[in-house]
Amino acid sequence: MRYFILFILLFISVYIFAQSRPKIHFKAVLIDTHNDVLSSSVLEGNDISHRINTGQSDLDRWKEGGVDVQFFSVWTGDTPRNKEGFFKDANQEIDSLEFLILRNPGRIVPGYTFHDVIAGIRQKKFVALIGVEGGHMIEGDMNKLDSLYKRGMRYMTLTWNNSNSWATSAMDETLHADSLQHKGLTDFGRQVVRRMNELGVIVDLSHTGEQTFYDAIATTTKPVLLSHSSVWNICPVFRNVKDGQIRAVAKNGGVICINFYSGFLDSNFAKKMDELEGTRGKQIKDSLKQFYDAAKMNEIWRQYFSAELEPYRPSISKLVDHIDYIVKLVGDDYVGIGSDFDGVSSVPVGLDDVTKYPLITEELIKRGYSKKSIKKILGGNVLRVMKANFK
Repeated sequence: MRYFILFILLFISVYIFAQSRPKIHFKAVLIDTHNDVLSSSVLEGNDISHRINTGQSDLDRWKEGGVDVQFFSVWTGDTPRNKEGFFKDANQEIDSLEFLILRNPGRIVPGYTFHDVIAGIRQKKFVALIGVEGGHMIEGDMNKLDSLYKRGMRYMTLTWNNSNSWATSAMDETLHADSLQHKGLTDFGRQVVRRMNELGVIVDLSHTGEQTFYDAIATTTKPVLLSHSSVWNICPVFRNVKDGQIRAVAKNGGVICINFYSGFLDSNFAKKMDELEGTRGKQIKDSLKQFYDAAKMNEIWRQYFSAELEPYRPSISKLVDHIDYIVKLVGDDYVGIGSDFDGVSSVPVGLDDVTKYPLITEELIKRGYSKKSIKKILGGNVLRVMKANFK
């Protein structure tokens, strides 16, 4: 009898929780265009087939959060993990995603074509797509671009923070402009964009410098994506996009997918981060060196760093301000969701993992967004860009 009562109480609590969540969220198609779980977790040996106690993402939690389609970021920084180079890094991550799919055939399916994506959604399976984050992973070789396409790449971010031989990044155009040998796309860079259009690979302009952005917009014949970028006018940091860029994306028919990183959402957080990473932070770290070994010093510094930043974490309302800004500037057809989960060190309060997407929908409802607009923002706009690009 006691267990029966506990079961009834559990059932009631789950029912109440389900009823409290916005129904439109689970009726809409939710697409997140950027998640770094492959490089941050799967390559470290974590099996995300089921709920894990680390990171922000796994198959169980994606389902709980109502996610239908996920672009998995294939990322490596400006130094390759493998001695063979960046292209090897990219293939290693794609291997790890393929193994995940093979282990979970009833739950997750790959998306190679637009038909694949729609079929997976209708079958209520989790659809996995590949986005390669950084043109340096083709190593200046068009054949390697073609090879990554054959392995499933369906967008490529032209640059990461590092520039490559044919495109300059936002970081370099902003912070290292004097040392650049060129700015924007080279002739080969324009060939890359045209080849991506031919193959059906979406041109992703997150991380790119303004000159690269405008060169790519002038070259592409298909709608572009900004897979994880936010609004410069709200938070003026190098990774965010300005009004002219937002208007250019709208004219192109593309989509800007809002990044959840606190430092790209709230200028107060960004300023505090700069302070801690600047002279003041160096002084504190230097003082710790007098008393602790390197490992202990790093742990104390990490705890201090996190505690100092915690009061500056933005609210979910601040994240939705970025969505609001784009909608008010150019309309509700050009904005989406690009969380950067498992790739950033701080997210808005309450939005701690992939189960929390419904909170964004709740905030959109509070602001008076219609069901039609919410469906566009959560995934409909990105579906349109997929359809326009994919074979």
